[in-house]
Amino acid sequence: MAKNLVIVESPAKEKTIKKFLGSNYEVLASQGHVRDLPKSQMGIDVEHDYEPKYITIRGKGDVLAKLRKEVKKAEKVYLATDPDREGEAISWHLSQALKLEEGKTSRITFNEITKNAVRASLKQARNIDMDLVDAQQTRRMLDRMVGYSISPLLWGKVKRGLSAGRVQSVALRLICEREEEINAFIPEEYWTIDALLTIKGEKKPLIAKFYGNAKGKLAIKNEKEAKKIKEAISKEIFSIEDIKYGERVKKAPLPFITSTLQQEASKMLNFSTQKTMRLAQQLYEGVDIKGKGTIGIITYLRTDSTRVADEADTAAREFIKKTYGDKYAAKAEEKKKTGQKIQDAHEAIRPTDIALTPTLVKESLTRDQFRLYQLIWKRFVASRMTGAQYETTSVKITAGEYRFTSAASKKIFDGFLSVYNDEEEKTEEGALMNGLSKESALTLKEIEDKQHFTQPPSHYTEAALVKALEELGIGRPSTYAPTITTILARRYVIKENKNLYVTELGEAVNQIMVTAFPVIVDANFTANMESLLDKVGEGEINWKTVVRNFYPDLAEAVANAEKELEKIVIADEVTEEICDVCGRNMVIKYGPHGKFLACPGFPDCKNTKPYLEKIGVPCPKCGKEIVLKKTKKGRKYYGCEANPECDFMSWQKPSIEKCPQCGGALVEKGSKLACMDAQCGYSTNKQKI
Repeated sequence: MAKNLVIVESPAKEKTIKKFLGSNYEVLASQGHVRDLPKSQMGIDVEHDYEPKYITIRGKGDVLAKLRKEVKKAEKVYLATDPDREGEAISWHLSQALKLEEGKTSRITFNEITKNAVRASLKQARNIDMDLVDAQQTRRMLDRMVGYSISPLLWGKVKRGLSAGRVQSVALRLICEREEEINAFIPEEYWTIDALLTIKGEKKPLIAKFYGNAKGKLAIKNEKEAKKIKEAISKEIFSIEDIKYGERVKKAPLPFITSTLQQEASKMLNFSTQKTMRLAQQLYEGVDIKGKGTIGIITYLRTDSTRVADEADTAAREFIKKTYGDKYAAKAEEKKKTGQKIQDAHEAIRPTDIALTPTLVKESLTRDQFRLYQLIWKRFVASRMTGAQYETTSVKITAGEYRFTSAASKKIFDGFLSVYNDEEEKTEEGALMNGLSKESALTLKEIEDKQHFTQPPSHYTEAALVKALEELGIGRPSTYAPTITTILARRYVIKENKNLYVTELGEAVNQIMVTAFPVIVDANFTANMESLLDKVGEGEINWKTVVRNFYPDLAEAVANAEKELEKIVIADEVTEEICDVCGRNMVIKYGPHGKFLACPGFPDCKNTKPYLEKIGVPCPKCGKEIVLKKTKKGRKYYGCEANPECDFMSWQKPSIEKCPQCGGALVEKGSKLACMDAQCGYSTNKQKI
């Protein structure tokens, strides 16, 4: 009979770890959390100093009964949940639900699911870290307070089933603000001038780019300025003013943390954050590798630390020396001390065994598992390699009063690029002619001037949103993917060709949050709250202090919002559209995809129609009405009611006014009106029209 019981979170881990421990150990899974706050109420006793009311999660009774049975048999119980706050909290909830005795219960953690790591953790068994538990408990309570206080307001204002969240509301606001920036963007014209120069004795011409004059850089704003400069330089003699030769080093990348893994997997593999985390979880928990059995092949996937264990670091450098040569292995850096307890407990995401190359494990993995593992393996190997080295040449050229520049670089040592080459690494041009000197005679062969327009900020992708959240200090490794998944599932945001677009529903929810709860959706406030949670986890702040300071202000904001928002609750707007079934005037309703027309006779008459909102502007192509429409996924645009006969469409709202310069259509861009034709470039403030 097994004397020791090890409790893990997932059945996959259960199978993997069972193989590493002898017959003296029984391994069982809790299948995630076993206790939580009740769904039917907020579950926090505000009157009694914010005590949480935990209950057994529905469906977990049988799991707990089985665990209790095994606990009675065991001499020692090891709680082996994930090595983070969430895992620490699950261990604590298990100890409470199973009424585990302190003397026979220990907490163990391992950053990787390998035989050595699991066995070593048993020798370093410890008590549950209540600071980490309190940090997770505080996050859960803050999120519950926000959700259960504000969501009912959204149900009354927009529709039932909507939700507000402490982090998801900030993410939604970021997307809405980016959409506003894009809509308000007015393109600005600028020109570039390139001079094609031939050099005596050289076959290859030299391309020189216009820089400015002796005083500094000059921007060419329009065609008139471009033609004036072009005309002036065509009469001048080009000569070399200065040549500089140098070297630059492109540093090797750091190994992956959660956010950078999500960003690179999105960019290079086209994976969503949710898919990346699901696959990484599988690689961490254990896969059946031919000849090795079931083992975890990457370290823990939720981390914000780039630290690497000494043993893994040494093994990687030795592997690089053997495989690529001594000059490819970077010298080990001196260790920097860190006072951050949570981060230092974690490592970067890396392979558990550097010798398990992607080629060796390919047959044992699914296609997507292999692609993600290969990305992690290559990035980790590259992080232990020397930088790529380049020879650089930069030339300053004069043409009368004007200045041109030309620069090129040539790779002389590939370093880490021999293993890991991201898509941004462009093919380097050959170095400039070695024989080039200040005395080299230049002959002007051709001048090319080009018109350009400044581009608006790009829409957020999942990867870009994760990067923004990380830079602002909002959320933590475990929260990025669930946050994005939630706002997509609620249809506040839709995804088209990787880009995230806010829906009409998302705009309505964001408007309420910004108006009634500006603090909750303030990025600085949310980031400050994250740092307070870190301090709770480090034992510097009592968790009750954070909750006591947070809830009264939230309760006051909710009370004020209830008074204000009650006055502007949306009523069904009656339209002139007649129901085809019963003849009643149809009304405007709000659904998950925005507005639609419904018969007021529901449930007797269930007729519905799409709602096409006329904006009172004639179509510039055919003269019929322009209506507000939505794409299949819910993104707003303006199109002609005569579609498909008329193909007019615009992402910005058209104006009834015409462009005074070209007679084309004007559209609203923030506080301005701008011509739809970028070549025209006309814009003016709205109030001037």
